[in-house]
Amino acid sequence: MSDNAAAGTIEAQGPVEIDEELARHIENKREELCEKFGVSDEFPQAVLDEAEERTGDTEADIADELDHREDLRDLTTWTTDPVDARDFDDALSIEKRDEEYVLWVHIADVTHYVDPESEMWAEAVRRANTVYLPDHTIHMLPAELAETVCSLVPDEDRLAHTVEMHLDRETLSYETIDIYKSVIRSDARLTYTEAEERLDDPESDLHEESSLVFELADQLHEQRKADGSLVLNPRRDRAHTIIEECMLKANKAVTHELMWNRGVEAMYRVHPQPSPEQWDEALQEIQDLDGVSIPGDAWGEDPRIAVNATLEDAPERQLGKIQFAVMKVMPRARYMNDPFGGHHALNFDIYGHFTSPIRRLSDLVNHWIVHENDVPEDLLGLCDHASDQQQAAEKCEREYKQFLEEVGLDADAVNNRGIEVVEED
Repeated sequence: MSDNAAAGTIEAQGPVEIDEELARHIENKREELCEKFGVSDEFPQAVLDEAEERTGDTEADIADELDHREDLRDLTTWTTDPVDARDFDDALSIEKRDEEYVLWVHIADVTHYVDPESEMWAEAVRRANTVYLPDHTIHMLPAELAETVCSLVPDEDRLAHTVEMHLDRETLSYETIDIYKSVIRSDARLTYTEAEERLDDPESDLHEESSLVFELADQLHEQRKADGSLVLNPRRDRAHTIIEECMLKANKAVTHELMWNRGVEAMYRVHPQPSPEQWDEALQEIQDLDGVSIPGDAWGEDPRIAVNATLEDAPERQLGKIQFAVMKVMPRARYMNDPFGGHHALNFDIYGHFTSPIRRLSDLVNHWIVHENDVPEDLLGLCDHASDQQQAAEKCEREYKQFLEEVGLDADAVNNRGIEVVEED
């Protein structure tokens, strides 16, 4: 990457600078919003003590586990995350064979440390998700857990829950799905920018693997669009496309296994569809935007396909308005203990979350169900609580961003670059 190009990346930009008075104002606002939406910024001491105890002797713990897990430490594996990420809870491996792709999605094995009898589980249930405010994260589980034993850092053995998918090279359908506990050893931690560089440089480490996984992810992306999956952000870079498509494929594989092969309850993600009238309203609003035209051959198709086709050619300045027109008519997705109704936006008959157990209760619970083939007590209550807490987190984030704009800060810049308090002269 040239110096000029590098200068334009988030990595090369410094933090947003503010004075001490504004820093105090921001902290007070955060505390106010946390109280308003019932979001806890501090963990009970019993939870912190338990986290420290359960993450004490990592090497001995992993050594004890090797006899009971798949040893995947020789499999080429890497993580891709934002530049400012402090924990890396998902990793990829890929192979291409004569008639199939083999995709491994490795997720940090949080349930090895957090079980339904633990203080951390009870606190995770209470919080239900991590809240991401610009330059401030309120974790579902103690940061010590996320940043140590549940972070898939390079060159260190880690416990994982692996989803191994054998995919037909023509149809990309699942030939086999295997979900198991494993021990992995990541070869590299990439930022999104570094992942793009590996794709461009044939001489770089992981170029072959990166190119292969993008080959698969690009096909998965195009297949989803053709099948009617709504793609509101069609201009993502290759690195983001890789992570999004691989995580979607793994989530779908897990819930496919739970529903069709085991027939068990789980925390499924259900997204109802708008009424035909609501879709017509959204499409008309999009069609009326300056410089935007829904392709004639798309009007009679599935509205999701019509929106996808429109976004492909719409001016950059109108993307946000198109997205907003769609989101206004979309019902809210919720967690349910059965998948009835499917996920409308993704156009998946069955869908649920598995790939982020460090930050979502649904994923943590689904990890437990997969391994134990049993469900926690009052699963429906957990689904309702997780749905409500997610809505509260979204409102908290929205109000915090509005506040930042009111005090003259760019919320996106703060989110991407962080804040530095500068002492007054």
